Amino acid sequence: MKNQAFNPYLPSWEYIPDGEPYVFGNRIYIFGSHDMYNGHVFCLGDYMCWSAPVDDPGDWKCEGIMYTKTQDPLNREGKMCLYAPDVTVGADGRYYLYYVLDKVSVVSVAVADRPQGPYEFYGYVHDKNGQRIGERKGDEPQFDPAVLTEGNRTYLYTGFCAAEDKSRHGAMVMVLGEDMLTVEREPEFIVPSHMYGSHTDFSGHEFFEASSIRKRGEKYYFVYSSVVMHELCYAISDDPLGPFCYGGVVVSNCDIGISDGKPAEKPLAYGANNHGSIVEINGKWYVFYHRHTNNSWYCRQGCAEPVQFEDDHIVQAQMTSCGLNNGPLLGKGIYPAYIACNIFTPEDQTYVGGCGHPYIMQDGRDGDTDPAYITGISDGAEVGFKYFECKDLSAVKITVRGYADGEFLVLNEWDGEPLGSIPVEFTNVWEDYTAEVKIPDGTQAVYFKYKGSGTADLLSFELI
Repeated sequence: MKNQAFNPYLPSWEYIPDGEPYVFGNRIYIFGSHDMYNGHVFCLGDYMCWSAPVDDPGDWKCEGIMYTKTQDPLNREGKMCLYAPDVTVGADGRYYLYYVLDKVSVVSVAVADRPQGPYEFYGYVHDKNGQRIGERKGDEPQFDPAVLTEGNRTYLYTGFCAAEDKSRHGAMVMVLGEDMLTVEREPEFIVPSHMYGSHTDFSGHEFFEASSIRKRGEKYYFVYSSVVMHELCYAISDDPLGPFCYGGVVVSNCDIGISDGKPAEKPLAYGANNHGSIVEINGKWYVFYHRHTNNSWYCRQGCAEPVQFEDDHIVQAQMTSCGLNNGPLLGKGIYPAYIACNIFTPEDQTYVGGCGHPYIMQDGRDGDTDPAYITGISDGAEVGFKYFECKDLSAVKITVRGYADGEFLVLNEWDGEPLGSIPVEFTNVWEDYTAEVKIPDGTQAVYFKYKGSGTADLLSFELI
């Protein structure tokens, strides 16, 4: 029997953001950076590889460490972090890993015989004179490389452009030769930065970081994080070198832009930066992105959603709990609270890091495998889960702890009428509470809205 697939798609104790998804053979591989739980900065870990069968995307396997930060000659002491990578298959059939360290402005390359590695350091991207790109006079710093290989040519996309920085002009593309290192065509700008995009179709969605490139049919899709950070946008071209035209938003990790049952500008989750890409799996397209946990920018987890195309344009994906599941989750059984796709309070807040709102966390330290849960649920706060295929449901059980005295209202719309109420009491251990709740048959969302004093933690719920 196949496993159900949730968001996040990896275990609740794993933190692999900036995901670049690929299908090699009959498996999905995810290549990303590696945050640590309660980490003080981004990307503290070595590169880990995870994979899953294309026909069972709920069955992820850890392939282990594929590359360590100290393998790069510039980082033998391990003082720099491995930022977001990308992988491409060269003309020789080997797998090439492109990345940037956090304190240098050049692109490093490693190579392996298998997608999961192990990878060995290979070299630095350089010009025909051997000078490293990013270190020459006039070069803009290299960051977040993305790669696409067609024949003997590899297209390399890079860039990082803070909103008010006039020295950064936008995302760049260059062409590498068959050796995967030597630049045969110098960097050219393809998507403008904030300071240079106000009179273009990119206005309001100018390039910030997180370059990614994919081809669908005869169109090239450049996926990137815009200056508002929480959204992944895309640009389209008939040529990998451009010109690229703005296409729209693929996904927002706070669901801004989604108007299905809510105002488009209302956030239903706490977002921050975003990074990911699109991929075709068994004939269907998905967007991979990341969410933020622990009320921090530095504890990010990979999520995925199906995407729909209207001709060549992508319809913005909605955040869900069922991502890669190819449809709603079963409307029966126990589900962990950490698969919540909506977490919010009556006071709208777009970005993580504020006070007085719920968030996902775990007990213990990084690497401990205790399940994550939602903490800090106070009066008026809601947590939501989408979607379930419900039939003949008569009760709901929740597992809660905390110094809370009140009730959890059960709804099937974020602003809907309560379908039932589950009273809870003060407790410093996990306690189960059950009440009769009739959720309508069909595809439904499930929301829990707390009313009362104190704050509660939610570990799981059961649809009965």
